[in-house]
Amino acid sequence: MDVTPPDKISSELVWNDAALAQAFVNDIYNGLGNGGFSEEMLSSVSDESLFTHPTRGIDLVNNGTINPSTLGWVNDSWAYKAMYNRIRACNTTVERIAGGNNGLTSQDLKDRLLGESYFLRAYFYQQLLRFYGAVPIITKTYSLTDDFNVKRNTYEECVNFIIKDCEEANRLLTGKTMDKGRTTALAALALKSRVLIYAASDLHDRTKLTAKISGIPAQKLDFLSYSSGNQTERYRLAQTAAKAVMDLGTGYKLSLTAPVSVADGTKNYKSIAMGGGSAAPGVDLSAASELIFARYFIIQNNIKHAQQNGPNGYHNWAGNTPIGLLVDDYEMNDGTKFSWTNAVQKANPYQNRDPRFYATILYDGAGWKPRDKASGNVDPASQIQTGIYDLIDNGTRIDFKGLDTRGSTIENWNGSWTGYYYHKFIDPDPNIVDASMSQNVPWPFFRYTEAVFNYIEASIELGELDNAKNWLNKIRFRAGMPAITATAQAELRDIYRHERRIEMAYEEQRYHDTRRWLIADVTLGRKTTYIKVTGKFKAGKTMSAPYHYDPTVYDYTYSPIVENAQENRNWDNKLYFRPFSRDEINKNNLLEQNPGY
Repeated sequence: MDVTPPDKISSELVWNDAALAQAFVNDIYNGLGNGGFSEEMLSSVSDESLFTHPTRGIDLVNNGTINPSTLGWVNDSWAYKAMYNRIRACNTTVERIAGGNNGLTSQDLKDRLLGESYFLRAYFYQQLLRFYGAVPIITKTYSLTDDFNVKRNTYEECVNFIIKDCEEANRLLTGKTMDKGRTTALAALALKSRVLIYAASDLHDRTKLTAKISGIPAQKLDFLSYSSGNQTERYRLAQTAAKAVMDLGTGYKLSLTAPVSVADGTKNYKSIAMGGGSAAPGVDLSAASELIFARYFIIQNNIKHAQQNGPNGYHNWAGNTPIGLLVDDYEMNDGTKFSWTNAVQKANPYQNRDPRFYATILYDGAGWKPRDKASGNVDPASQIQTGIYDLIDNGTRIDFKGLDTRGSTIENWNGSWTGYYYHKFIDPDPNIVDASMSQNVPWPFFRYTEAVFNYIEASIELGELDNAKNWLNKIRFRAGMPAITATAQAELRDIYRHERRIEMAYEEQRYHDTRRWLIADVTLGRKTTYIKVTGKFKAGKTMSAPYHYDPTVYDYTYSPIVENAQENRNWDNKLYFRPFSRDEINKNNLLEQNPGY
């Protein structure tokens, strides 16, 4: 009765067969998940968006009430157990291939599989490091007889280990032609750049960390910060690593010497977000050059990001909706700040804004896709309706609740609370409308502009301000925004942080950026703001159904409000690092908990 299981393959067969070995490594990529296209997005634990649906644990994070037994929302792309399961698969590959315990004959294949595994192991450790601080470094596969009690390494040791894996991946993959969606030598350098700019940040500088967060036990500081060296040295390393990516990559339209038009700025930004994954009119497919490493979604296994976050008036779910704190941060297209205290801007808040705004946010009155393809002939103008408007119905004036509100006649349970919807990462193709339709827009784990930002940040902190301004302006010119002229380091730092916030919106950057800059208390800790829109008939003017946006008929009023009903956000400094679960602490009695938990 001792037979070979028909549904399993022995490890000896795997590491003696090229196709099976490749399949094993292919599966490790599943640890990346859908990138940032999960239903619950990291943007909703930052000052970018609100998660619409309750009981998913995001509110617990934002309220500051998580603890080791109640972790709140945790995604498998950075969950402690999930990451170590994937790290184990990487370790298996390294042991089998680097250790020579295999029957593979192609050195090219072995180098590729080993390079992919070093990169993926580095990426998974990076995920753990930026959420939890230092973790135990495990480089072997464990058997049942091994001792599973392992101490946390220091933060510095974790950074050095990840950098070593990145460099090894770069060495093994240099010159290799990799299939679309697989890691490359350049991706390894991009990961190295990210890890080093994080390592140089204030959160991991002991003096600045302890000045911001009091009461951290001395024995835990090594888990969170450097005990040796200085920030200047670390910023120099980060600058060098970022420049290496910039020299080898290409990016997209970063050689401009003057701003493009508003229309071209919006088109450029929309094209970058599509990453070559849309055939919609007005999308430049060459913008795919911006992507260094991405998750691609083929027809058989694609993602319904539009369904998850699009307007309920199109039968979408409105899962993560932009909050006013982000919308208000988009500058006017002349580079001045937007302000609700400016009467002209308050009367027309969505006019003359940063061109990237129109490729990122859907707002009241914005044109969108043909609604009749999704919800019948109720909106020939195909415009976003998030307000309450006067309307004549059977000769009587009524308060008409817009089709994309929570009072919609199409769907009233999936509407935005904030008055806004996503545009970025939703394919603008007018033929992809219905909620059942999928899109093939890739998720950018690393894109060229992130490396440029890392270079700018390091340059600012090193006092190389002209260098930083030059690259900041290249990014702004591509977006149709004017040059910046700041000369002081502190002012330029603030401008850079604003620019990174706008350019990298919804790319899983903001949550980590505000923490590593030690500014989460004044960013993530703010109460959420919504927009209330009303449309009242002008004197002598009326409109009968169907409603459409028309400032010649309506006086529109836009009222920003602070709203705590869905989430009463509160920042607690313990949130700079996530807690290890009680179960993990119980399984490993040498695993020391993070401070505050």
